[in-house]
Amino acid sequence: MAKVAELQVLLEGVPLPTGRQALVEYAEHEGAAPWQLGALRSLPEQRWSTIDAVAEWLVRVQPPSEREEPHQAHEESGAPPGGDAYTQPHPESGEVRDKDAVSA
Repeated sequence: MAKVAELQVLLEGVPLPTGRQALVEYAEHEGAAPWQLGALRSLPEQRWSTIDAVAEWLVRVQPPSEREEPHQAHEESGAPPGGDAYTQPHPESGEVRDKDAVSA
């Protein structure tokens, strides 16, 4: 991740939007290290509108979604949070409810 940040700093000043080859040429002109040039050459050929977009592609910040369907919320029990202590004006602090006495 730190290396990609270094690459972002190197690319500051590149005219955007631009393509992969122009990014490589700009980096070469700025004295990029071989690993930086290799990283830029691995980009897909497209128009890059921000340096952040380049970095996100290189780091793959967002992992792929593991599930097709969004998570569904559990049905609510209807009981207030904290049980009866919720409705008492001065409940005993830190009281733990008996899990067997609580109905779901």
